[in-house]
Parts: sequence; C-alpha cells; structure tokens
Amino acid sequence: MNLFNFIILPEFIVSLLLILIVLVPILLCVAWMTIIERKVMGSMQRRIGPNVVGYYGILQPFADALKLVVKEQIIPAQSNKALFFLAPMISLVFSLLAWGVVPFGSGMAIYDFSLGILYSLALASMGVYGSLFAGWAANSKYAFLGSLRTTAQMVSYELIYSTGIISVILLSGSLNLSVISESQSTIWYIVPLFPVFIIYLISAIAELNRTPFDLPEAESELVCGFMTEHSGMIFVFFYLAEYSGIVLMSTFSSVLFLGGYSFPEIFINHSFFNIQTFVLAIKALAFMFFFVWVRATYVRQRYDGLMIFTWTKLLPIAIAFLIFIPSTLIAFNIPPIS
Repeated sequence: MNLFNFIILPEFIVSLLLILIVLVPILLCVAWMTIIERKVMGSMQRRIGPNVVGYYGILQPFADALKLVVKEQIIPAQSNKALFFLAPMISLVFSLLAWGVVPFGSGMAIYDFSLGILYSLALASMGVYGSLFAGWAANSKYAFLGSLRTTAQMVSYELIYSTGIISVILLSGSLNLSVISESQSTIWYIVPLFPVFIIYLISAIAELNRTPFDLPEAESELVCGFMTEHSGMIFVFFYLAEYSGIVLMSTFSSVLFLGGYSFPEIFINHSFFNIQTFVLAIKALAFMFFFVWVRATYVRQRYDGLMIFTWTKLLPIAIAFLIFIPSTLIAFNIPPIS
C-alpha cells in the first residue's frame, strides 16, 4: 500500500516524497560515514579522533559542512566556468541516482527494475565524466593529470568489477537486485564465489579511488588531484559524491555477495518487526569498516604498478573465472538459483 494513499496528491508529488524519504537517510548515512572513518582510523592509529563537537564527536560532520559552505569559492580565471560547476554536480547526481534500484527489503525499492544491475553499471560508467570535466575545466596541470588518472583507472578496473558481477548474474539467473538477494536465502554467494569476491573487492576499492589505489587524489603528487581547484560549496559536492560512493558500494556488495536483506526465515517470521533493512545495514557497515581498515593499513601504490596489476594479473584471472563458472554450471546441469 502506498504510504501517501490517505492524501489526495498528484502522482509526481507522491513520487518526489518517496524519493526524499529514501534520499534524506542516505545523505545522513554519508555524513555519518565521514565520522565513522575518522573515529575508526583514530582508534587504529592510537589517536582520539574528533571528540569535541557533540557527544563523542557525532556532530563533527555538520560542523565540517557548515565550515565548507561559508568558505569563499575561488574560481580560476582561465577555467571553463560552466563545466567547472557542472562537474561536481555530475559526480554527486550519478552517485545518488544508483540508489533508485537498491532493495532495502522485500518490495522496498524506489523502482524494482528488472535490469537493475545494468542500470547501476551504466550510472557508474557515467560518473567518470564528473572527474574528467573537473580536471579539464580547471585549466590546471595537477587537476588535469588527476582526471586522466581517474579515467584510466576507472575504465581499467570496471572490467574486473563487471566480471565479478557477471558471475553473480550467472548463479542467480537474474539482473534484478531483489531476486539476487532472495536467491541467497539458502547460501550466500560469497561461499561458492569466494575467489571472485576477492577480485571484486580489489576492483571495488580501485573504483572508489580509495587507499591504496587513491592515485587520482594523491596529495603527495597532485595536491588534491582533479579537485585541486575546487573550493567551498562545489568541493562539498565532490566530498559527498566520494562518501556516497563508499556507502553505495558497501550496500551493493552486501546485496551481491552477502544476501542483501535476506536472513534466515526463523528469525524474521518470529520477530516483532521487519528487520530486513536492519540486516542490510549491518552487512553494509561491515563493508564500510573494511574500506576504512584497508585505508589505515596499506600504503599508496605507484600508478604504473596499479595499471600493470590490472591488465597483467587481475584481468587474466577474472576472464578465467568468467569461463570456468558457466562451464561448471553447464557441465553439471546446475539451474539458476532463482
């Protein structure tokens, strides 16, 4: 039943309200992700971390947002003004649009699209234009080099990333994320596809430009990469897009390999409330913690080593699994789990 059936409203207003109900918690999760990262890294490095603004520092993200909003925006004189402002908007919009097909529970998605994975991959590919436009429009060597690194890195690792997703599609027999979640009620795909999961996880870190693969934003080489010339409010858009990507990737990975919102039925049927969304959140938090853990543990790699590792190490292994998995399914006459 529609949440707004008791109110007579135009359909587009109802759709807008439903989107806001999902979007506002997501933006809050992005804000909390920043404080989670700083507190977890502080604990791992024997530091206190933010602890002044609010109880245990939980209001620090809002203080940071206020500081950035009131800062002066400096625009390079020789920059392309239109693309300079458009680039961060592209990055943020495409990182938020992908949430439209993510199922938060049984029947709980903004749009339960039958080609949801294809939709997500298309948006992930479009997001690279934000980084590319930012580097080119700024008319700065550091920003331009950062955007070129981003484009080459994301295009390279999308091959590996897509290969891991195709393996899940072969097992589930569907491109629908809800079907993929429900098909893992017996066994999570991380168990039969563990080697593929490891390859997928490495490519996910590279897709997010996270340490040790944060070469596009290497402050020791490129100041801040493609975001070097952006400041104030337009920098906030890049910042939100980056952490929104982490939360989205964590949720997406939990749907693909950890069953998403699915949970043993004995717990769900005897609970006093639907815990499916809570289960999905716990799984996504585990991935978020892992991404922070990796950042606190490993050092940044060299860019040539990063690209060589993709094309000469990961890609042959990923192609081998892409041939092995369907061959095994056909040889043993294993039907799709869904």
